[in-house]
Amino acid sequence: MLRGVHHIAIIVSDYERSKAFYSEKLELRIVAETHRAERDSWKLDLELPDGTQLEMFTFPGAPERPSYPEAQGLRHIAFRVGDVAATKEWLEAKGIDVEDVRIDPVTRKRFAFFADPDGLPLEIYSDEKAFDGTIAP
Repeated sequence: MLRGVHHIAIIVSDYERSKAFYSEKLELRIVAETHRAERDSWKLDLELPDGTQLEMFTFPGAPERPSYPEAQGLRHIAFRVGDVAATKEWLEAKGIDVEDVRIDPVTRKRFAFFADPDGLPLEIYSDEKAFDGTIAP
């Protein structure tokens, strides 16, 4: 009965900073933006080209993430890309620090991690197999 992921919801500490990161740097399309005065919070709906949405919330006094990335709950958000190395360069050109590209020893897929302004782990993940024989530690 499940047909895919409709959206992923995150809570951010600084609305304007995170809005700029996701909509300007990552170039996700803004679908809707709502201020909820009764909660003193914002909700921003963003969309990826495949239709998957990212809901971004603010809540006063929300606690910080306990650790990176091994806290219980959401571990990371992975974005499917065609070329991890090219995407890494694109992100770095926008001032985003990206870890070295690695190869998953099980799937043989290329991937690399970076973080949003609150330290939420984000991943770029390729559908293409690696051919150089290197295995991630």
